[in-house]
Amino acid sequence: MIADWLSNIYLWTKSLHVISMIAWMAGLFYLPRLYVHHTEQTTPGTQMDGVFQMMERKLLKLIMNPSMIATWLFGLMLVLTPGIVDWTAFWPYAKGGCVIAMTWFHMWLAARCKDFVAGEFRLSGRTYRIMNELPTVLMIVIVFAVILRF
Repeated sequence: MIADWLSNIYLWTKSLHVISMIAWMAGLFYLPRLYVHHTEQTTPGTQMDGVFQMMERKLLKLIMNPSMIATWLFGLMLVLTPGIVDWTAFWPYAKGGCVIAMTWFHMWLAARCKDFVAGEFRLSGRTYRIMNELPTVLMIVIVFAVILRF
C-alpha cells in the first residue's frame, strides 16, 4: 500500500527533494560567509554584532533548518520507494555518508551561532573560509554518486 503510493508520487518526491536540497545548500554556503564577516568586521556587543546575529539566526531557523528537515524527509521517502535504490551498489552509501556529514556541518554551524550570541568569537575568519569548502566537497561527491551511480 505505502510502496504503491510512494511509487505514484515518485516524481513529486524527487522534485521536492531537489528543491529542499538546493535551499539547504544555499544556507550551508552562505552562513559560513556571514561568520567570516561577523568575525572580521565586528566586536561583541556592538550594533553590527546584533545585526549579524539576527541575519544568522533567521537564515538558520527560517531557511536552513526547515530545508534540512525537508531534504531528509523527501530523501527517506525516495529510499523507501521500490526500485529506486540499488543497495548492492556503492553510491547510496557514499551519498548517505555525505548527507550525514552535511548534517553534522549544519549542527556545527548552529553551535557557532550560539557562540556569537554568547559573545564568543572563538574562530577566525580564515577558519570559517576553510570550513566553507566542506559543503562544496560533499555536494560534489553526492552529485557524482547519484548521477554516475558507481
